[in-house]
Formats: sequence, C-alpha cells, structure tokens
Amino acid sequence: MTKQPTSMYSVIVPVYNRPAEVEELLASLSRQTARNFEVIIVEDGSTVSCKDVVVKYAADCNATYYYKENEGRSIARNYGMERARGNFFIFFDSDCVIPEDYFEKLNCMMAEKPYDCFGGPDAADESFSTTQKAINFAMTSFLTTGGIRGGKISMEKFTPRTFNMGFDRKVYDSVGGFREMFSEDIDMSSRIRLAGFSIGLYPDLPVYHKRRVDFRKFFRQVYVFGMSRITLKLLYPGSLKLVHCLPAFFVLGVIAMTVLAVFVSPWWLLPLMIYFFAIFCSALSSTGSLVIALKAIPASVIQLGGYGLGFIKAYFLKIILGRGRDQAEEIALRKGK
Repeated sequence: MTKQPTSMYSVIVPVYNRPAEVEELLASLSRQTARNFEVIIVEDGSTVSCKDVVVKYAADCNATYYYKENEGRSIARNYGMERARGNFFIFFDSDCVIPEDYFEKLNCMMAEKPYDCFGGPDAADESFSTTQKAINFAMTSFLTTGGIRGGKISMEKFTPRTFNMGFDRKVYDSVGGFREMFSEDIDMSSRIRLAGFSIGLYPDLPVYHKRRVDFRKFFRQVYVFGMSRITLKLLYPGSLKLVHCLPAFFVLGVIAMTVLAVFVSPWWLLPLMIYFFAIFCSALSSTGSLVIALKAIPASVIQLGGYGLGFIKAYFLKIILGRGRDQAEEIALRKGK
C-alpha cells in the first residue's frame, strides 16, 4: 500500500478504571505502520488513573491525557472531540487492540471509497481467552446476530458502533455529539444517516475487541442492549427491524419448546438441538478449536437470551404499558444536540 495519507485522525477513547486495557490499546497504536493520527484519552472520573500509562506512550503514538468528572462515556467522547485537532474522529473502546496496519489500510480505503461516517467489524486476537473468543463468535456470527455488527452479509443496513467507528468533523459540526444513553452509537449513527451523510462499512478493517471476560458480565451487557433497542424504537419509530426481534422470538420459542417437550414429546426440542449443532459447526469451522466451539453454544444462548429478555421487558413496560422513556433517559437525551 503506497497511497499517501489524506486525513489527520483524532482517536478518542473514554476510560473508566481501565489502566491495563489502556496500556494494551496504546501499545498497539504505537506499532501502527501509518502515523497520521493523534490519540486523546479522556479519563471519566476514574478512581484508578491511567495517566502514567498515557505519559509512557505519549511520544510513541502522539497521545494526550485529559481528566474530567464522571458523567458517562458519551460526554467523555464529546469532551475529546472538543479538544481534537484532526479532521476525522475515530472511536475505539478501551478494551480494543488495534492491528498494526489499521491506519495504513484506512488511508487507502478513505482514498478509494470515502464515507462521511464509517465503521468496521471486530474480531478476536489470538491472545484472547477461549471464553472471549466464544463471546466474540456469539456477537459476530450471522447465526446469532444476522451480521448486523459488521458482517459482510447482513440482515440490516450497517450501523457503525463505537468500538470501531469514525466520522468527519463536518458531521460533528452538523449533528452534534453523542447522547448519554445506552446504545448511544446506534443513536448517533441514526442521526448521521437522517442528516443525509454517507455511512459505510469497511469489512477488512477490524479491531480486536475483548468485550466481557466472563459469561455473567456478558449477560448483563446484552440484556441492556435488548432494553435499549426499545428506546431506539421510541426515538426512531421505523428503526425496529425483524432482525432486532429475533432474540425475543428465540426466548419465547425456547420456552414453548420446553413446555411441549415436557408435556407432549421430547421431539419438540429437536429444532433447538439442530440450531445448537449448527452453531457448534460454524464456530469450529471459523476458529478451528473444539473448546471454543463448545463454549460458543452457551455464549450464543446468553447473547440471544439476554438480549431477548431485555427486549421483552422493555417492550412490555414501554410499549404495552406505555410508560415510554424513563426520567433518566429523558435527561440523557437533552444532553445531545
């Protein structure tokens, strides 16, 4: 790749009590083969500071450290954008590791097919635990999420997410910053699309995303994702698609098949067993690991079940009972432009 850089990127990362993760992230950024970026670390009221880590890598990856009182990751990202010097903003989560050719590839992709806003997929690095790799499979497989998180085949229009997302400064000037809410990146992408800016996927521009390190934390994360999808429906009435409802159908289907298996015939569990076998085979094929393939089954159940339960609860409370957004969400939404 020989094309010259066309943009100056400002990498903005909100942090809360994650110095070890920040060290891995900055170490990976210090090894980039293209150097046309700065890094802005915004410490959002942490009690365990990462300042020394940022200072350690400041020269290697043009990193700057800021501390602010705790207000949430969206406000921290906005704080970073206000201080950024680049003409393009890039967002990573603190638990990401960036392939060393990320910005070299991005320079070429932006030159060949530029977007006002872009996103890329996430993947599992070889150093990740088998549980992390199983969780990554559950969050990225077409069998579990329909490819909507950056898959080359997807059941929905691609929506960039802040573990691997970028947009032009003119987008920020027009649309404003992130709102402090769950699924704030989907909200931001929706506002960008409604404002008429172009959004695209760079499928060959992944980051290594650690996500949650155990199944309990993973369940809590996807449960919140499911609840926030109903908030997004209230904000954008046409945004709810069939693919978003599938985890809820999965939960209801598992309950129905279990009841029928107990009271009618065990054969009612056959469709579920076939689905789990398909997940196992797909994970085994993509990872080459029997252990990961076995763990992919509970990881997928948690991904679908946690999201589905959160979705059903929020749908019942906010749609059927008509409670709408709660007071905390209303306050958060007023913080956006």
